[in-house]
Amino acid sequence: MFQVDLSKNRIQKLEERRFSDLNLREREHLQEWLAGQPDALGEELLIIQKEFDGFADTRERLDLLALDKDGQLVVIENKLDDSGRDVTWQALKYTAYVSGLTKTQIIDIYQQYLDRYCGGGNAAAQICEFLDVEELGEVILNPGNDQRLIFIAANFRKEVTSTVLWLREHRIDARCFKVVPYVFGEELFVDIQPVIPTPEAADFMIGMAEKETEAKTVQGVQRRSHKLRLEFWTQALDALRARGLSRYNNISPTKDHWLSSGTGVSGVVYNLIYSKDEARVELSIQKADKAENKWLFDELESKRDEIEKEFGAELNWKRMGEKKSSRIEYAKPFDGFNRENWPEMIEWLGQYIAKLDGALGDQLKRLNQSLKSGENLV
Repeated sequence: MFQVDLSKNRIQKLEERRFSDLNLREREHLQEWLAGQPDALGEELLIIQKEFDGFADTRERLDLLALDKDGQLVVIENKLDDSGRDVTWQALKYTAYVSGLTKTQIIDIYQQYLDRYCGGGNAAAQICEFLDVEELGEVILNPGNDQRLIFIAANFRKEVTSTVLWLREHRIDARCFKVVPYVFGEELFVDIQPVIPTPEAADFMIGMAEKETEAKTVQGVQRRSHKLRLEFWTQALDALRARGLSRYNNISPTKDHWLSSGTGVSGVVYNLIYSKDEARVELSIQKADKAENKWLFDELESKRDEIEKEFGAELNWKRMGEKKSSRIEYAKPFDGFNRENWPEMIEWLGQYIAKLDGALGDQLKRLNQSLKSGENLV
């Protein structure tokens, strides 16, 4: 790893160090870094417990327990300068232990984590938000035997890498990340890189897994809620197109509770939301860069009075500072699972998505020009 000195147009190599030389410890340092920034492992993960010891008839503890975006449990084992020989056996035991956890138990484990480390919160609601679902009844947590393993260390012994490769050959999602500390003067840097699988191989395998999941979904019997959504969006799209809302001309009905359309700003979309309890229109600001998302939201909120006057009602402004994305919403309660209410819901959605676009469209065009010219975040 190198530092770039633009003034001299030179690079200078950073000094690679050992964790032990820097008096850095596994639990107090590396584990806390990952718990606070789990996307350092290349994906969105929700840490639901650390130092988890909820195993029957054993006092063993796993380092970090997480959920991925598919509701799978992820066992994360951290080592520092050396992986040791037995880390895979240790992690496999933990994975076997957690394979039997039920949805109720997982929610309870996360609730304990929130109460102890995060000052409280609603575990079920936060899991729903992370998985992007309206209700936990729509998903299965910890399904089957597809639990995942992640190993983290500065160096991996051959016994470990060989075992991880063997596990992957047998369709067990095990991964290794190399973490190396560097120093430059008084500054400390940490480089975290995937070593098994390589990023290119991971992309291919994820694509194949998604294809297999899609095939199984098509062949399976859809749940009632999925059927309702597909039927609802089919009717809604016909009505929206009849209203002249051309943004929906090339959009197909879906089993999801939302329907998205572009705004002209990359990573910023309008959403129609259909749920059991309400209909909602929203602007979702979900660019890859969190700072850009918050800048866009703040710029729009600075015009709040003007926007709400144009819209004709007060909007719900959700900056969500701890999250990458932000939203601006407007909702109305409905019994969404009663088909008799659908015409009114669809009429409401069409009316208010047009109003939302009317209130925000010009503002978004202006801000998009600032983004393209590089004037943002100043």
